[in-house]
Amino acid sequence: MEEAEFAQRAEALQPRLYRTALLYLGGEAPAAEAVAETVYRGFLNRKKLRQPEFFSTWMTRILMNVCCDELRRRKRETAREDLPEPAAEDYDPLPLRTAVERLPDEVRAVIVLRYFTGLTLAETAESLGIPPGTVSTRQRKGFALLRLDLEEEGF
Repeated sequence: MEEAEFAQRAEALQPRLYRTALLYLGGEAPAAEAVAETVYRGFLNRKKLRQPEFFSTWMTRILMNVCCDELRRRKRETAREDLPEPAAEDYDPLPLRTAVERLPDEVRAVIVLRYFTGLTLAETAESLGIPPGTVSTRQRKGFALLRLDLEEEGF
């Protein structure tokens, strides 16, 4: 893939990548950094993409790897520090977003990609590198966990 084609396709894909990273990481600055890192890694490896028709799922896969790296880094930092309890005003008032953030990582990835990013089941499976049946199972598990969580919250 040539530089100009990559730049054009990456530019068109950035809003979707940003929405995905925002939902996955929970903040604007980390999401913007994740998208920038994704575009950078994609650019460096653009010649490795054998099937250009899978550009969006390939870039989404890179984004998911970047987001997972960031979440692992955060866990290491949190484990080293004793953080004070956040003030009540620091909590996001949107119960669905909070419930999605509490999902296990592998389930949250499926829910975010399928319902907040709008990928199909096949595209989600391709992006995560898992079989479509596993995507369906994690999707059902995610719905069940979200339902329980939101019912406990009174919604």
